[in-house]
Amino acid sequence: MINMINIVNNFTQVSLNISNFCTASHRAANSVLLLAVSKTRSAAQLAELYRAGQRHFGENYLQEALDKQQLLADLPLIWHFIGPIQSNKTRAIAENFSWVHSIDRLKIAKRLAEQRPVDLAPLNVCIQVNISNEANKAGCLSQDCLALISQISEFKQLKVRGLMAIPKATENVVEQRAAFAAMSQLLLQCQAKYPDLDTLSMGMSADIEPAIAQGATIVRVGTALFGPRIYSQDP
Repeated sequence: MINMINIVNNFTQVSLNISNFCTASHRAANSVLLLAVSKTRSAAQLAELYRAGQRHFGENYLQEALDKQQLLADLPLIWHFIGPIQSNKTRAIAENFSWVHSIDRLKIAKRLAEQRPVDLAPLNVCIQVNISNEANKAGCLSQDCLALISQISEFKQLKVRGLMAIPKATENVVEQRAAFAAMSQLLLQCQAKYPDLDTLSMGMSADIEPAIAQGATIVRVGTALFGPRIYSQDP
């Protein structure tokens, strides 16, 4: 049985940790948004987090997300798509999400822009960067980031908000900080040409502190909120 008390307690602790890490980095506590990574979690768990005060939820698997959106349609949740995007999934993403964090090529951005309903606000998007240059990881290379932003900025139904990264997994805090610092510097470079960029989506349950220290504005947290996943889901 799902222990909803634990979820609420976890939310309280994670929120406190974020506030403390912000204070330690001389940042305002409200400068970092907690994004609850809710893939494979039930609609009941999301509703419990909503009642505790959480509003932003990140999903990786489209059909699972659409099912939960239908079940939770009466709640004013803000949905972020954070997983890899296949061309045949762009219409549903464009129609049902407020944010997309995983843009790494022009083709997908163009489809999202064309399929975003004109009666909805422009879709907030982040460029996913392969900051650790891992061979089999999604994301554009750092040197290609600015050109991609330039191209996507032409689409009226998309609003480029900033950058996202999933650095190479490591427990070495020095290496964590180095990757996050590289992302922070890359955002500064992009802001020199596009000053409206305001988002740095990086840091997960195991590395929130160094991410915040290096300027993260969105941290994507799953395990620390919900506990270990109890079942898996294919994309």
